Amino acid sequence: MKMKLYDLSPEISEDMAVYKNNPDKKPKLITVRTLKEGANESRLEIDAHTGSHVDAPYHFLEKGRTIEKISLDKFIGKAVVLDFTKVKDCITKNNFKHKKIQKNDIVLLKTRNKLDKDFDFDFTYLEKSGAEYLASKKIKAVGIDSLGIERSQPGHETHKILLKEGIIIFEGLELSKVKEGKYFFYGFPLKIRKGDASPVRAVLADYK
Repeated sequence: MKMKLYDLSPEISEDMAVYKNNPDKKPKLITVRTLKEGANESRLEIDAHTGSHVDAPYHFLEKGRTIEKISLDKFIGKAVVLDFTKVKDCITKNNFKHKKIQKNDIVLLKTRNKLDKDFDFDFTYLEKSGAEYLASKKIKAVGIDSLGIERSQPGHETHKILLKEGIIIFEGLELSKVKEGKYFFYGFPLKIRKGDASPVRAVLADYK
């Protein structure tokens, strides 16, 4: 059996794209020691919602599970990449009409979004009706190639609809080189106590 791996995580750097270009969300890479002092050592300061990351229910739900309380099987499993690159604004229930989604799938939304150094305020997002549709399919998780899964929705409806059903949300995925189809997804978080989110090294495996 042959296997091809797709790295879905952008490189972490001080000039990477962050949500709404907020400077407070920019990672900081700090040199602590150098080889002249015995060894190269560094410190990373990073917002939990920067780059490829996963949102826990606690992100928007007062009594939602925190990242370290979520079963590991939520971060791994059968995945389906759905191509929505022709959708300009938002993905709604109607956009899923001809897409095949099964229970416990990890659904990855490939759009026209690009993870450039500057944040795109008009990124394609998952609208409320689309979130409700995915929740009705009882999927395991959903991911998207933007630094947020929703945009300008009062009360963060998309997040809450999904998280209330225990559907975790992956954001900041690099999907431009992946074609629509079935894969196997790996996206384990750091074990952060009381974490509302965590960076992940997200990978898709294509088994032939």
